[in-house]
Amino acid sequence: MVATAALGAIAVTVFGQDSDLKQADTALIQAVTARDRAAIEKFLDADFTWTSADGAVQTRSEVLQQSPQTAIASEKDAESRVFTYGDLADVQVNQGRSHVLRVWVRRAGGWKAIVYQEVISLDAPPTFTPGAGKDCENPCDAIPFTPANDIEREVALAYSKLETAAHARSSAGFASMVGDEFVAASSNSDRLQSKRSQMTEFDRSKDAGVAPTPLVSARMFKFGDAVLMVSDHKPDRGKPLHVTRVWVKRDGSWVETLSYQTAVAVIDTR
Repeated sequence: MVATAALGAIAVTVFGQDSDLKQADTALIQAVTARDRAAIEKFLDADFTWTSADGAVQTRSEVLQQSPQTAIASEKDAESRVFTYGDLADVQVNQGRSHVLRVWVRRAGGWKAIVYQEVISLDAPPTFTPGAGKDCENPCDAIPFTPANDIEREVALAYSKLETAAHARSSAGFASMVGDEFVAASSNSDRLQSKRSQMTEFDRSKDAGVAPTPLVSARMFKFGDAVLMVSDHKPDRGKPLHVTRVWVKRDGSWVETLSYQTAVAVIDTR
């Protein structure tokens, strides 16, 4: 099924209507499966990172030295969604408890993968949710991030506003800060969360494994009215998290469309 929806000022293409993107994504997965280094290299952006389900974060050069194993061996029968926001796009693949995110950017030479990230959901509801602690000073009130321009400043403010709403379990505040296509995948949760399901959890005063966590570092990449945010977090308990978010500007405001959170053994500060 292919559909196109207008969300604010940006046309969102769903389920792979961009044929060049679809071809690039298919070719990359085939190359990774075949461990074809030369073929893989053609599709990786200079800023590419690969985050495996077990929490290893690898750079482009590290991936090219040794191609990682994939959490989903074959995507033939997996559920998938594709969203394009101008020159930024993401591919979401789900099979059982395995969730894979691939973020693509359109460069002069075509579509390049900038993020590959895997998340394995818990096999049962979480017994506790790692978070920002009782006060949520970071990330609700202030974050250790220095914006390089006005766009980064706007997104950083939107991020703190969203986390403040989440910490307060305000479904109305949360709803105003995320897109209708929002999805959250976390190593600390037993399920994918949609906009509606997360709002329901907040109304029940629950986090369901997804909660604000203190920010350690972040990078932002702007592509028109879309921003890729890649960050590392150290919660009050449990393992650190490596997180990928996509932000889109709609009706003059920045909203989050996805959040993929993978537990890692250590935080890479490079």
